[in-house]
Amino acid sequence: MPAIRTRHLCSVAAALALTVSASATAATAADSSAALREVLFVGNNWDGTADVIKSSGDFAKIGRINVIPDKDERMAEINANPIKWIYFMAIRNSVGEGHDQFVDDMYSTPDGKSVVVSRPSFADVVSLDLATGEVNWRFPVSGYRADHMAVSPDGKRVAVSASTSNTVHVLDIESGRELGKFGTGDKPHENIFTQDGKYIYNMAIGDVNTQTDAPWLDWTKGDRRITVVDATTYKQVKVIDMRPKLDALGLTDYSDAVRPAVFSPDESKLYFQVSFFNGFFEYDLATDRITRTKTLPKNPATSDDRTTFVNDSRHHGISMSPDGSKLCVAGTMDDYATVVNRTTLQEGPLVTASKPYWATVSGDGKSCVVSESGTDQVTAIDFATGQKQVSVPVGDHPQRVRLGHVQSGWASPAAN
Repeated sequence: MPAIRTRHLCSVAAALALTVSASATAATAADSSAALREVLFVGNNWDGTADVIKSSGDFAKIGRINVIPDKDERMAEINANPIKWIYFMAIRNSVGEGHDQFVDDMYSTPDGKSVVVSRPSFADVVSLDLATGEVNWRFPVSGYRADHMAVSPDGKRVAVSASTSNTVHVLDIESGRELGKFGTGDKPHENIFTQDGKYIYNMAIGDVNTQTDAPWLDWTKGDRRITVVDATTYKQVKVIDMRPKLDALGLTDYSDAVRPAVFSPDESKLYFQVSFFNGFFEYDLATDRITRTKTLPKNPATSDDRTTFVNDSRHHGISMSPDGSKLCVAGTMDDYATVVNRTTLQEGPLVTASKPYWATVSGDGKSCVVSESGTDQVTAIDFATGQKQVSVPVGDHPQRVRLGHVQSGWASPAAN
C-alpha cells in the first residue's frame, strides 16, 4: 500500500506540475500578445520619418520614427562614389519630384520591437530598433534603388524590389540575411505574398520616368509583367502578361504596367491599376483573363496630358474590405478617393483628397485609410458609407501606410 500511495502522490504531483506549466505557458503567450499594440505606420518619404498612429478609431498620432539615423554615413558613401551620386541625384530629380526618397515601405517584426524600412535614395533596407531608434541591420539591394516590399503571412520574411536591377530580394526579417532572390520584368514594383505563403507575385511597371507617354510609344516602357515565384525555392512558376489580355478587349491604347493590386479574399480574382488609367481591372486567375473593367470619374481640373501624371500613375492605391464586398481606390491625379461595391462596381461618394498615393485597411477592417501626399495627412473613409471619417496630419509626402505592431506603452525613441 505505501508503494501504491507513493506512486499516486507522484502522479498527482506530476499532473499538478503539468497544469502549472501549461498555465504558465498560456499566461506567457497571453502576456506576449497583450504586450503588443496594433498600429499603422505611415512612411513620410521626403522627410525620412515614419509616423505611428492608432490603427482604428480616431487614428490619433502615437509617435514618430527617424528612418535615416545613419544619414551622414550614407551620404558620405554616396558622395565618395560618382556612380552612386549620379543615381542618387537621378532619383531626386525624377521619381522624387525634386526631393530625396527616404522611405518607401515598412513592416514591423512579429515581436513589435523593430521596423524594417526600404529606402529608395539609399538603395537599401534597414531594421530599426523601435525603442532606441538605432539601426539593427542594413541590407544594400542590388542596383541603386529600393522600392515596394511585402511581408510573408508569418511575418518572418520580407521581399523588397530592387528597381534598377530587376531583382527582388527576400530577407529574414530578424537578421537581414538574404534567403533568396529572383529576376523580374523591368522596374519591379509591388510585391504580394499569397495567404498561404507559398507564392510571391511581383508587378514590374517598366520605365515610368520617361516622356514617351503617348500610346503609340508604349513599347518604349520596357518589359512589364507579373512574375510569380515559389516562395520557398524562389524559382519562377509563371509569368502573367496583361498586354494580350487588354488587346483581346480592344484596349490596345491602355498600358499593361500593373501598379498596386489586391486579391479577393479567396484569391480567385486580382484587382489592379495600370499606368495612365483612371480606374482598375478585374482579372480571373483560373481563366487567365480580364473579366471586368471599371472606369472611374475624371476630375475636370485634371489634365489628360499623360506627361503631367506623377510617375505615370493617374490612380495609385487600391485596397479591399476584409469581407471582400468593397474596394477602396486612391484617385491620385484626380484628387479623390472612393469606395467601390465589388459586385456592381458602382463607386460611392468621391471623397476629396490631395494626391492620394496609397490605400490600406484599418486594424478593425471598418475603414479605408489613404495617404494624402499633397496635404501631408492620412484620411480614413468608412467602407460601409463611403464617407470621410477623419484626417490626421503626418510628415512630408506620406506614401505607404502599413499595419503593424509596437510594444505596449511604446513612445518615440529619445534619439528622435
